[in-house]
Amino acid sequence: MILSQDIPEERLSAGDVGTLVEKHQIEGLETGYSVEFSDRLGKTITVVTMPESFLRFPAPLRTRVKLINYAGV
Repeated sequence: MILSQDIPEERLSAGDVGTLVEKHQIEGLETGYSVEFSDRLGKTITVVTMPESFLRFPAPLRTRVKLINYAGV
């Protein structure tokens, strides 16, 4: 989960990467998420519950396979 905007009261900046803890769905409301943000050593900084509009989701990793012709053909 990538934060799409600053949350100064939590000392978080747009672009910070967090880990999904829980998804919250309530009929008639925007989907929300609890997201854990950690420092570079893995120590939790904070867990914040926010609407989906505060987040963007990383694109799936696509592996490109290059075939190598070892026969020189």
